[in-house]
Amino acid sequence: MKALLAVLLIALLPALSFAEERGADLESVDIDVSNKAALQDGAGTFVNYCMGCHSARFQRYERVADDLGIPHDLMLEKLVFTGAKIGDHMTIGMQPADAKNWFGAAPPDLTLVARVRGTDWLYGYLRSFYEDPTRPWGVNNRIYPNVGMPNVLEGLQGRQRLGCKEVQRVEDKKTHTDAILSHEACDQLVIIPDTGTLTEAQFNEKVKNLVTFLAYSANPNTLQHRRIGTYVLLYLAVLFILAWLLKREFWKDVH
Repeated sequence: MKALLAVLLIALLPALSFAEERGADLESVDIDVSNKAALQDGAGTFVNYCMGCHSARFQRYERVADDLGIPHDLMLEKLVFTGAKIGDHMTIGMQPADAKNWFGAAPPDLTLVARVRGTDWLYGYLRSFYEDPTRPWGVNNRIYPNVGMPNVLEGLQGRQRLGCKEVQRVEDKKTHTDAILSHEACDQLVIIPDTGTLTEAQFNEKVKNLVTFLAYSANPNTLQHRRIGTYVLLYLAVLFILAWLLKREFWKDVH
């Protein structure tokens, strides 16, 4: 019995850790890994803003190019900056020992992060950095408090701080858009005007595309599974019709 309880406690540790790091309610995001435009934009964001510190060592440039419909020469020109070949894994030059000295811990590989954390968590985390002068990198995060990572997307989103702003009231689980029903709430994430290159809507779309790419990277076979699944369903439909016709032929004399 004690052994069983120990196993259950160990199994619950990841969930408890996740709950501690969450720090705020997560907004649901609809991810479509079949959207190649979103995947291509997300791949560009990942390479330009994430791969300075994070690798995707279980993924190959060639596989990404083929799945996302990017010609190999264009992939090498626009999305490969390390001199790597098209068949190489998406690794980085930063050494783990150096990364540990700079950041306190080596930045994790992100190939499977969407499977481990979930897309809602990633979408919320990447949008929830705010200024905090007490932290080593000058920022904190509502989803992952005391995170040891700089806000690499700050130039796009703009600087964000905790403050007060007008929010819509929610009554009976419905959000009211009438301005009269809005109220001021504090301890909210507020973007400082004119500090980012994208509007809030544009930035949210940019982050969504990045999360879409990470979701694809965590399970690149999803695209093939969907295509094969369509053929399987068509085959079963034809098989059902043939089986029904055969059954009717066998039973015509009985009826």
